[in-house]
Amino acid sequence: MHPAVSLLAENTLNNQHLLVPVLFVALSTVANLYSPAQHSLLVTAASWALIWVPAVVRAGLWSSSGKNRGTTSWLAGGFLGLAAICDRAANDKEGIWATRGLLPLLVVVLADHDVLSTHLGLPSFEPPVDDAASDSSSSMVSEAKPRPASWRTLAVVTASALAALATRSRTAPPTTALGLSSVIFTAAGLVLFEASLRSATDDGDSRRGLMSANGTVLRRNSALGTHKDHQLISLRNVAFVMTAACSTAAYFCEPAITPRAITWQSSYRQLHGDWTTLHYHRLIQQCLLMVFVNVLVNILLFFMLSQHGVVHTTFFSLFSYMCARLNNGLSLSSIWFSIIFGSTSLFFLHSSSSNVTRSEVRGSFRFRRIVFGVTAVSTGLLLLRFMSGYRHDTPTTNDTSVLHAHTPETPLGPISMNLAKGHPAEQLIRAAEKDFHNMLGRQSKSLGEAVEEYKRRYGIAPPPHFDKWYEFATRNGVKLIDEFDSITDTLLPFWALKPSTIRERLRLALGNDENALIGVMVRDGNVVKIEHGQDWEQQATTGMMKEFVQYLPDMDLAFNIHDEPRVVVPHDQLSSLLQKAKDVDLAAAMRNQSPRNAFSARPSDMNDGQRFDAEMTSRFNRFAHQQTWTHARLSCPVDSPARNFEDNAPDNLTSYAAAPLNYVYNQTAFSNICNSPSLATHFGFFERPNAFNIIHELIPIFSQSKISSFQDILYPSRWYWFGKVGYDASRDTSWENKTNSLYWRGSTTGGFSRGGGWRRQHRQHLVKRLNAHDKAQILVPTTDAGVSSYAVVDVERRDLDALIDVKFSHVGQCDPGDCDAQKEFFEVVDRVDGQDAWYYKHLLDMDGNAFSGRFYAFLKSGSLVYKMAVFREWHAEWLRPWVHYVPVGLLGDELLDLVRWFGGGAGVGVEGKEEGGKEGGKGKWKGKGEDKSEAELGGNKGGNGDSVGEKRAREIAERSSQWAGQVLRNVDFEAWFFRLLLE
Repeated sequence: MHPAVSLLAENTLNNQHLLVPVLFVALSTVANLYSPAQHSLLVTAASWALIWVPAVVRAGLWSSSGKNRGTTSWLAGGFLGLAAICDRAANDKEGIWATRGLLPLLVVVLADHDVLSTHLGLPSFEPPVDDAASDSSSSMVSEAKPRPASWRTLAVVTASALAALATRSRTAPPTTALGLSSVIFTAAGLVLFEASLRSATDDGDSRRGLMSANGTVLRRNSALGTHKDHQLISLRNVAFVMTAACSTAAYFCEPAITPRAITWQSSYRQLHGDWTTLHYHRLIQQCLLMVFVNVLVNILLFFMLSQHGVVHTTFFSLFSYMCARLNNGLSLSSIWFSIIFGSTSLFFLHSSSSNVTRSEVRGSFRFRRIVFGVTAVSTGLLLLRFMSGYRHDTPTTNDTSVLHAHTPETPLGPISMNLAKGHPAEQLIRAAEKDFHNMLGRQSKSLGEAVEEYKRRYGIAPPPHFDKWYEFATRNGVKLIDEFDSITDTLLPFWALKPSTIRERLRLALGNDENALIGVMVRDGNVVKIEHGQDWEQQATTGMMKEFVQYLPDMDLAFNIHDEPRVVVPHDQLSSLLQKAKDVDLAAAMRNQSPRNAFSARPSDMNDGQRFDAEMTSRFNRFAHQQTWTHARLSCPVDSPARNFEDNAPDNLTSYAAAPLNYVYNQTAFSNICNSPSLATHFGFFERPNAFNIIHELIPIFSQSKISSFQDILYPSRWYWFGKVGYDASRDTSWENKTNSLYWRGSTTGGFSRGGGWRRQHRQHLVKRLNAHDKAQILVPTTDAGVSSYAVVDVERRDLDALIDVKFSHVGQCDPGDCDAQKEFFEVVDRVDGQDAWYYKHLLDMDGNAFSGRFYAFLKSGSLVYKMAVFREWHAEWLRPWVHYVPVGLLGDELLDLVRWFGGGAGVGVEGKEEGGKEGGKGKWKGKGEDKSEAELGGNKGGNGDSVGEKRAREIAERSSQWAGQVLRNVDFEAWFFRLLLE
C-alpha cells in the first residue's frame, strides 16, 4: 500500500469518532439551505417515515421499552413536530435561523435542572457512567460526572451565535415569535429524545449483573443487544410522531405537488415543451433529494444523541446553521462572530467534560475573561452600528453603515465618508449593488410564497384576484414579484375613509369638466366609458387595462391630465388618517382569517356606467403661474426643515448627502421636499408651475409623477406605454465609439418665468453652473504615509470643457422679457434629433414641468445616465440609483467630478491635464448607418481605459440597458397597474 494511503487510513481510523459529527454538520447545512420552504413539512414527514419503517422491522410494531421511557420518546417526537410546524408557519428560513442561537442555552437549562422531568411527571435520568467508573468506588463515580456548565462561557456562546445568525433584513414580529417557539420546542424535544435513549442505556447496563444457570455472567453482547433494541424503540416512537404530525400539518398547510398547482413560470420558458411540467419535475427532484438528505441527517442525529449527548449535538447543529448563513452571504460581522462561537464552543465542551484536571480549570479563567470581554465589545459595536444605521426615511438602496460613513462635521451637514476606502461613487455603487442583488434573490418563486410574503410585509391577506395577477405577472416574465411597498404606502390613508366617502368625492371631481381629469368607468369587467383627454391618452389608458380589466370590480377612476400633481392633505389631517388606518381599519382586516377571493357587488350609490353625473362646482383651486411652496409643503411634519419659521432654513443634508461634494447616497430622502426648504427658490415647480389645480382633501387621483408631499396615486405613465419617446437601437453605437462627454439638450420647461423667475428654476441653474467660467471642486487621488485616499482640489472649469456638452435648444414658458433675457444669457443651440444622444457616453436627465419623459429611452441606450429628479414616479423600487443610473443633487456640486471619474480622468490635477483613460476612435467615427467626424462630436473618445471609474461607467450602462429591456416593457407597466387597481 502506498505510504500516503496508509497514513490516510491510519488517521481516519484514529479519528473515526469525528466522522459522525462532521457528516452531521455537512448534511445539516445542505438541508438548511436547500429544503423547499413551501414543502418543508412534506420533506420532514417523508424522511421520518423512511426511518420509521426499518425501525418497525427491527424493533417490532407494538413492542414496548417501558411506560416512562415510551412516554418520554412520544413527547420528544411531539415537541420536535411542533418545532417543524412553527418553522413552516414562519416561512422565513433566515428569520428562523436568527433565533437558533438560544438552542444551547435552553438545552443546558433543561438538561441540568430536569425541568421537563419535574413538570411532565417523567423520571429523572442520571447521566450514563462508563464501565471503568462502574468498577471503581463511589467516590470515583462522583468524580466522573461532568462538571457544571460555565454560565459566563455559555452566555458568550449564545451572544456570538445570535450575532452570527442575525440578518440585515427586518424580521416580522410573527416570524420572531414562531422562531422562539420553534427553538423552545426543539430544545425540549432533543432533551427528551436523549433521555429516552439514556434510559435504554441504563437498562442495558443493569442486565450485566444477571447470572446464568451455571453461575456465569450473561454475555455482554446480549445486554448490548437489548440496549440497542430499546434505543430503536425510542427512535421508532419519535419517527412515528414526527411522521404523523408533519404529514397532517403538510396536508392542511402546504400546497399539493401537482402539475396543475405549479403556477410559477420558471426561467426555462424558452425551452421547447411545457414549462409547467418541467418545473413540476424539478420540484419533485428537489423534494426527493432533500428527503434523502434529511433521512441521513435524522439518522446521524440519533447517533449523535446516543454517542455524544444532547449538549454536543446542539452545538454541532447550531454550527450547521452558521455554515448555511455564511453560504447565503458573507459579512465581516458574521465571520467574526462565527469564529468566536467556534472557539468558545470547543472550550465550553472541553471544560465541561469529566477528564479535565483542576490545573486546566484554573488556567482557563484568564481565557474566559478575554473571550467574554472581546464578545462584549464586539456585540456592543454591532448594536451601535445597527442603532446608528436606522433612519425614519429608509434609503431604497443603501445606508451609511455600509458606506464607512461618519458623523457630520456640522449639524444637518452631509455625512462624512472614509475616502481611504475609495472614491465616494465607488463606495456607493458597491453598497447599492449588494442591496439590489439581495433583493433579486429573495423574490417569491410561487403563488404560495408571494401570498406569504404579502402577509409578512403588510399583515393582511392580498386583495381578491391576487392569483390572477400573479398568473399574469409570471406568464409575462415580470422580474419583481414582491416589490410593491410604494403602493401600500400610497393607499394607506385611504383605508381610513368610508368607501362611500371616496366614491362621493370622486363623483364630484369627475362631474366637472374644468377639473382636468380623464374619467374612466369599469362595469362588469369592461371599460364602458372614458371622457376627456387627448385621443392618444384615452387609447393608452384603456390599452394598459385591456388584458386584465375583466378581473376588476365596478369602479370609477380619475386620471390627471396635467403633468403637475393635484392632491395635498395638510399634515394634521393626514396624520389622523394614517393613525386611524393603522390602528382601526387595518387591524380589523388583520382579524379576518378567511377573506373571500372576490369583490363585493356594485354599491347602490354607483350608477350603471352610462354617463358621469354633472357637477357645477369644484373643490379644486387653481394657482397656475403662481408660487406654490406654501401649499406644497402643507403635508410635511411641523418639525421638518420645510416647515421652519424662518425663510432661509438650512436643508437636512445629513439625510441624503455625502461629503465632500454632496454625493446623493439616499435618493428617497433627496426627493423628500420636507428635508430641503431651499427647493422653494431653486426648483421651477415651486417658483411658478405651468399648471397647478390643487385640492386639500384626500381623493384618489392617478398621476404620472408627483412631489413627495402630495397624495396623488402614482401609476406607470401613459406617455411611456404609448411610446411617445422611443429608442432606436439602429442609431446607437458601441461604447468605444461614444464621445466621452456629458450631453443634454432641452428647453426651459420646469416652470413659468415672470419677473426674472428663471433664475430660481432648476434647469436654468444647472445649465448655468455646468457652463460657468469659475472654479470647480474635484477629487484627486493622494498618498499619505503609504495610504491611498482622495483630496479636494480647485480647478478651472474651462480646463474640463471637453467633458460638458449641456445646452438649451429652446426657450419657452416665459413672458417676452424673460424669454429675451434667457436667450441673451444662455448659448441656445439649434434643435437636434433626440436619437443623437446615443453618440455620447454620459447622458444628463432632468425634471421638467414634472417627470422627464426621456428617462426610459436613456436607460435603454448603451450610455451612462445621470439623473436629477425631485419628482417621484412608480418605478422607485424597480430602478435603483447607483445600480441603473447615477443620482445627482439639485445644485450639481458633484456632477463635474462624477463625469470626470467615470470618464477616466482620475489623474486630472490642477493643471487640467488628463492622464487617465485611453485615447480611441481616431479618424472618422463610424456609427450604425452614419458617419460623423471627430470635429462634429468634439474629438473626445476617451473613457475606454482600465480605471475603476471607466469600468464602473461601462458596467452601469450595460446593466441599465439590459434591465430596462426586462422591466420597462409595456407588460411590466400593465402588471404594476394591474396590482395597483386590485389594491
